[in-house]
Amino acid sequence: MGAAGRVRRWAVRGLALLLGCLLAFAFPAPALWWLGWAGLAPLLMLFARAGSYREAGWRSSLASVGFFLTFFHWVLPQVGLLALAMAIVAGVLWVPFGLLTFRLLREPSPARVALAGIVLPSVWVSVEAVRSWQHLGGPWGLLGLTQWQVRPVLALAALGGVWLLSAVLVAANVGFAAAALPGASRAVRLAGASLAVVVAGLVLGHGLLRPDAAVTGTIRVAGVQAGVVHDAEQRFARHVDLTRTVRGHGQDLVVWGQSSMPFDPAQRPDAVSRLRQTAESVGSDVLVNVDARGTDGRIRKTTQQYGAGGLVGTYEKRRLVPFGEYVPMRSLLGGLLQDTGIADEDRAPGVEPSILRAGGVRLGPLISYESIFPDLRREVVRHGADVTVVQGSLTSFHGTWAHPVQASAEAVRAVESGRSAVLVELDGTSAAFDAQGRRLAWMPPDERGIFVVDVPIHEGSTLYVRWGDWVPATAYVITAVTLVFLGSRVLLRR
Repeated sequence: MGAAGRVRRWAVRGLALLLGCLLAFAFPAPALWWLGWAGLAPLLMLFARAGSYREAGWRSSLASVGFFLTFFHWVLPQVGLLALAMAIVAGVLWVPFGLLTFRLLREPSPARVALAGIVLPSVWVSVEAVRSWQHLGGPWGLLGLTQWQVRPVLALAALGGVWLLSAVLVAANVGFAAAALPGASRAVRLAGASLAVVVAGLVLGHGLLRPDAAVTGTIRVAGVQAGVVHDAEQRFARHVDLTRTVRGHGQDLVVWGQSSMPFDPAQRPDAVSRLRQTAESVGSDVLVNVDARGTDGRIRKTTQQYGAGGLVGTYEKRRLVPFGEYVPMRSLLGGLLQDTGIADEDRAPGVEPSILRAGGVRLGPLISYESIFPDLRREVVRHGADVTVVQGSLTSFHGTWAHPVQASAEAVRAVESGRSAVLVELDGTSAAFDAQGRRLAWMPPDERGIFVVDVPIHEGSTLYVRWGDWVPATAYVITAVTLVFLGSRVLLRR
């Protein structure tokens, strides 16, 4: 290959990198949700016209690097040398997707377009499910989360969770790519356009015809978003003062954000007394969040519910943030990551879910990072939760995409679980959504004070709660069968 050919090759690879960056703008804060439907199509066309498997691998890996480093730009300053490892892992993630796109669409036919409309969404969802493992950082940046504001589309999450949303978006992108593929026959273009139209039509039809979940009552929740106060005593006092201002609002519960109490009330009788007095004065229980060393010497993050009579119930955070609250393989990685934002001491995880009660309503508590995991939300609903409540804090990422990304995901979690969701941040974007994904409250990170919201109580159970992760399971099977089939054909040829 001559110099001109090499320049062209790297120019196309650079284009793949830029298109990967652009796809990240489908997520908040830009929230260009329509990119979820069409932003992947140009990349599919680049992969299909790569000319070789090696080049398809290059293009898909660079697109992956562009997407993940753009989406996670807010965490890079916190991780130091770990950013290099993140880039390497990101570069590998989309390679199978790029290779199979090349295999299926390099010589397209209507049958291959139809097959790609099944196989490629399955591969995509399989990759998303694998990278959503809690020790790899969890399910951030899933394509289906881009549709949190599009209620007719969002309704699909009640059937198969965020995974089904991702699958239909990829299928539509496959259709758009085939319809616009250079050199494709009219039959291929028609097959691609038909695929995109049918997928979009089925999704919108389901969303528009799906009845709203039945409402059996409401619970009035007051959220306290106090902002960053570094001194422990001042932070506690700030929350108490703000809580007292909700007197007369008729709330059933007051919720503080994560780490709102940086000391253990069990070792501070005076703090317990103030919490009891505060609950009595405002006429409702107060849900605080303790981030402190317990009597056993371990640091835990704990939801604690206080009423006029004292401690009512507790929940310990079970799923911890890798590197933020514990370090995997600390003996190996701890020394390499000194002077970064990693946890200097591993927190102790809880072991089981809890159901709290306020105003006759059963509450499913979760803490910050746990809010992004669909399985934890399903679990508390199966244990009887009427409403899910998340206490969060994103103080390390103030002013970044992290705030609206976490808040917007609550809309998807609410539809998945069939339960209203409330998120209260210490510093971040607090929000509340009903079971249809309608926004009930939204408090941006620069605002301080309280918000009061009437949260509907829904009955019934979604298919996703009953069946669980059937979409990733199906995607794994389809992906495995495809790889075995293609691999056997290669071996037979040899």
